[in-house]
Parts: sequence; C-alpha cells; structure tokens
Amino acid sequence: MNYTLITFVVLYLLGTLGLGVWAGTRVKNTADFAIAGRRLPLIMVVTTTFATWFGAETVMGIPAKFVQGGLNAIVEDPFGAGTCLILVGLFFAARLYSHNLLTIGDFYRQRFGRGIEVFCSGAIILSYLGWVAAQITALGLVFSVLTNGAMSETTGMVVGTLAVLVYVVVGGFLAVAWTDFIQMIVLVIGLSIIAIFSADLAGGSDKVFALIGSKDLWHFLPPPSFTDIAFFIGAGLTMMLGSIPQQDVFQRVMSAKDAGTARKGAVIGGVSYILFAFVPMFIVASAVVVMGDSALAMAKDDYQRLLPTFVLTKMPLVMQILFFGALLSAIKSTSSATLLAPSTSFVENILKNLRPGMNDRQQLFAMRCSIVVFAVVVLSYAIAMKGTSIYDLVSSAYQVTLVAAFVPLVTGLYWKRATTQGAIVSLGAGIVVWVLFMPQINEPLSKMFPGQLAGLVAAFAGMVIGSLAPQVLRNRHERTSHVAGLSGAQ
Repeated sequence: MNYTLITFVVLYLLGTLGLGVWAGTRVKNTADFAIAGRRLPLIMVVTTTFATWFGAETVMGIPAKFVQGGLNAIVEDPFGAGTCLILVGLFFAARLYSHNLLTIGDFYRQRFGRGIEVFCSGAIILSYLGWVAAQITALGLVFSVLTNGAMSETTGMVVGTLAVLVYVVVGGFLAVAWTDFIQMIVLVIGLSIIAIFSADLAGGSDKVFALIGSKDLWHFLPPPSFTDIAFFIGAGLTMMLGSIPQQDVFQRVMSAKDAGTARKGAVIGGVSYILFAFVPMFIVASAVVVMGDSALAMAKDDYQRLLPTFVLTKMPLVMQILFFGALLSAIKSTSSATLLAPSTSFVENILKNLRPGMNDRQQLFAMRCSIVVFAVVVLSYAIAMKGTSIYDLVSSAYQVTLVAAFVPLVTGLYWKRATTQGAIVSLGAGIVVWVLFMPQINEPLSKMFPGQLAGLVAAFAGMVIGSLAPQVLRNRHERTSHVAGLSGAQ
C-alpha cells in the first residue's frame, strides 16, 4: 500500500471539501443553492458544463470501449454527450434562460400544466439512478485500487459518497460550480501530463497511432445494413437528445450571468468535452503498446481497472498522484451535480405540489434533506448493481428521458400548436413503445430495431396527433354546426 499516494489523495479530498463548505456560507436562498444565483462568468460556465459529462466513464469506460471497437463503439459517449451540450447552447439555452426558471420541470408546468410537470420530473429523477450509481461505483473502485484491496469496493462507495455528499448538502450548486472550476483545472493538467508520459513509455506517439491504425480503431460509421444503422443512430441520439431535458444540464447552463454566457458556455463546454475525451483514449492505447496482450485482456474482462493498473505499475509516484487527482476530479465533479439535480427537481416540482405553502427557507431545508435521501437510495442501488459496467450504467440512464421528456420540451419551445393533450399522448406513446421493445418483453423485436429510437418516433407522432386531432375535430364540428344553422334559417 502506497501511503504517500493515499495521503495526497486524502489531502485533495479535504481541500475540495473545504472549498465546498466555504461556498456554502454564500448560499442565502434556493436560487443560490439550485443555480448559483444566476451569476457565474463564462469561464466557470465552461468548466462546469465541461464537467457535466467528464466523469468515471470518460476516464475508464470510453477508452476501453475504444481499444476494443474503435470510434464506432463510442458514438453514444463522447460524441452524443458532447453534441448534447452544443445543441443546448445553440437551440435551448437562450430560450430557457429568458423564462427565469429554477428547474427544467418548471417549464413543463408553465407550458403544459402540473400533470406533465410531475410526470416529466419523475422520469428525469428516475434517469439519474444509473448515472449517479456509475460515479459511486467508480469511487468505490478507486479507493479499493488505492488501498490495494484493503478497503473493499463497497466500503469505498460509502466513503466516496460521504466525501461528495457533505459539500453538496452545505453549498449546493454554488459549491459544485467552485469545485468544478478547480477540479477541471486539475483534470486537464493531470491527464495532459499523463498522456505525454504515456507516449514516452510507449516509445513515442507515432507507435501509439500506429497501433490505433493497425487495429482500424478510427472507423466510425456502422456496416451499411438497416439494423446496424438504426442501432448506431439510436445509440447516438440516446445521450445527444435524451440528456437535453436533464436538471444537471439545465442547472449548469442557467447558472450563467446572462443568456449569451449560457449559450457560449454550453457550446464551448461541449466541444471541449469531445476533444479532450480523446486524451484518456490515447493513454489507454499507450497502455496497450506498453503492456501488450495483458492490457487487451484486461480491457475485455475488467476494463475499469486497466487505466489505474497501468498507472500504478508503470509510472512513478508523481504521475500516480496526478492521475488519481485527475480521476477523482472527474468523478466528483459529475457525481456532485448529479446528486443535487434530482433532489432539486423533487422539491421544486413534486413536493411543492404536495405542500404548496412552503416558504423559501423550508424549500432550502427540504432540498438538503432530499439530497441525503437520494444519496442513500443511489448508494444502495450502486451496491446492488455491483458488477455492472460503468459504461452500461451510464448509457442506459437516458433512454427514459429521450422517450418521455425530450419531445414535450422541444415542441413546447418551438411549436406553438403543441397542447397539453398532445404532451399526454406523446408521453404515453413514447413510453409504451419503448417498453414493448425491451429485451425482457420482446427479445426478437429488440434485436431488430432500437427501442429508444422507436419510442422517440412514437413520442413525436403522439405529440402531433394529440395536439392536432382535437383541433381538427373541433373545426369540423364548428363547420357542421354552421352549415346546420344556415339550413335551419332557410
């Protein structure tokens, strides 16, 4: 066990904890707690939106998928996830910012009523289970690797959850924004230095790129068959569109000081995420050059340990400190906001409907209590799902919001004829079709066409039919009544 490395990691955790607690002293109301009082400058909006996705799967999941299947295997993340932020900046940030909302669920209430607000907020909250569980699983793995197995993964999950929970409960999104700012600096510098050192270990970056080329890992497009293309599109759209109606994305964008900053911050953050996600891919490719077949075997059987094992066995202490500092920065930046987001949505869009008389002080207390409860639920879920890959936990998280919450959001913003009836039909059609395509329900059908894409098409069709059909029937009835009235007059 390397006590020097563990000491540095503990000091880093205590430092970020102290920063979060300091930020908590500046929280005066729910707006400060939920969206940092809408006063963050561009640089902090960029770092916090960049941190939205740069979590455990970006460092440990995506690179292993890349060395096994090339760019085609990671269309969902980072390409879909990064494009999500770009789309938010281009088409959603300014429009949503002008509504001056606390949560994304508030938009559903304003546009379609309380029923749609509660249902969409429930779907959004549910989607966070897999996403936050992935980060907690990664924290448990990191602490287990650091202690050489002296701390079990389950104990590591508990310790990691507590390390994040304290400053989120105290400081809310204001603490998240400040810690994201510091942690993203650590992450970018740390992984960049690790990448340079990895290339040196591999005998030069030319050898790493030669390996990537020899294994045809640059190929991106799927085979030219209907099924392969459909699943490729479905995978890309899952996070690209399914992540748009998410509270953590909304919080990070709406925390900006003005609409222009919100728009630019999301676009820059999304582009930066896609580009920088190649850095851990390069490091893992270097590991394959250095470690040979053992690295490929680990990428296939236990890929989550590949990068930590490479650093611990092949690099000096300074590089190990940089790596684990960067890795913990990535995990904590994502897990902190994703603990806060569903708790904020629950209080603002569900609890307030049950207890409409709450004042701001009571709301703030309820948000903090909800964070603790949600953390316990997610920790229990992560422990129960132990053994499930981090990448799979993440990729499955956003199908429910894709088929349920995305269509009401985009049509509510851009289509004036969208109605509450249309939103109800859209939700019902999207979810029913998605469930029918699940492997547990219909395995042959699930292999022919992606369920999330079928659900998305059904949701759009439901919105159009549900919104226009009553209007068409009403117009036809009015014309019939008018003709009957003329006939009676004659």
